[in-house]
Amino acid sequence: MKEYVTVDGKELRLGYTTGSCAAAASKAAAIMLLTGKEVQLIRLLTPKGLELELEVEDITTEKDAVSCAIRKDSGDDPDVTHGALVYSRVSFTDEPGIHIDGGIGVGRVTKPGLDQPVGNAAINSTPRRMIRENLEEVMEMTSYEGGLEVMISIPKGVELAKKTFNPRLGIEGGISVIGTTGIVEPMSEKALTDTIMVELRQKRELGYEYALLTPGNYGSEFIRDGLGLDPEWAVQTSNFIGDSIDMCVKLGFKGALLIGHIGKLVKIAGNMMNTHSKYGDCRMEILGSAAAAFGVKPETAEYILGCAACDEAVRVLREEGIDRDTLDLVSSRIEHNLDSRAFKACEEGQEFETGAIMFSKEYGLLGETGRAQELLGRIITQYGK
Repeated sequence: MKEYVTVDGKELRLGYTTGSCAAAASKAAAIMLLTGKEVQLIRLLTPKGLELELEVEDITTEKDAVSCAIRKDSGDDPDVTHGALVYSRVSFTDEPGIHIDGGIGVGRVTKPGLDQPVGNAAINSTPRRMIRENLEEVMEMTSYEGGLEVMISIPKGVELAKKTFNPRLGIEGGISVIGTTGIVEPMSEKALTDTIMVELRQKRELGYEYALLTPGNYGSEFIRDGLGLDPEWAVQTSNFIGDSIDMCVKLGFKGALLIGHIGKLVKIAGNMMNTHSKYGDCRMEILGSAAAAFGVKPETAEYILGCAACDEAVRVLREEGIDRDTLDLVSSRIEHNLDSRAFKACEEGQEFETGAIMFSKEYGLLGETGRAQELLGRIITQYGK
């Protein structure tokens, strides 16, 4: 790619995801299978709206199938998959439609709660949609009305997976094919925290005394769909929860309400104020120990420790009838740690209130801290709604 972003005064080159590689390789293989003409370069429009022109590598033509690869380019973003070849083998099948699966180096989902159901190849929803849409385009262009089978493989994926959290999450045998925009955008931590500071300062200068914070898009969606509020009120903090609280205190806000998915907020119960996975993952340990406090059976606690996603753990807690008690305990620990962080940031005599609302996409509202509703009311009032 020849697209760049400026980060900390430096130009950093964008890259493209494993999902884009899989879709581009599939499109190229389908064209060669259905037209009989070799493809050296393939164009792909990403969900972000950027068009890629990618070199097609290692073409293999069989009687009823074509295989080829696209080399992953992460740009200037550090990524273990950079340089890996992502293969797609497209073949004819008697079954109508487009059928997508994973081969060597593509992980297989073994635990519930992930983007794909147990048993499926770890090819996430957006890459699957990209593959399907591009193959439908090729099929329409060539007037082909039969079925196609797509097999995605990443030969280096077995080794690369050992450098990721995939085995812990319940993805075995390889890496995931991921990407929601199709593009990899390098960005430094300083650039991210600077952006958060700018947004918070703008809201403070507009006279707002209470900050609404959310880690990302899931939180913004819940603010809109779950609470019926304008997500533009919120400042997205990414993983920088602690830094954002510090900024709010420094800028003179009187309080902050954090609204986030349980997968992020449960880490705060363990006093992880930067929730990025590279700093650790204590989600199931926290949920398991909290459940144990209410007498859950050892084998159930052990099962929770092995869950891949928080929604699966919540399902188990509900079956045991202790979800409310457990999540209330987690909420109280979140409140304690947010308050402690704010207290340390405050100057002598300064007061600052914190609150949090925790949800999941499957179960909706899961828990809230003691001052959450009061802070929410103040935020609604200050925006005149």
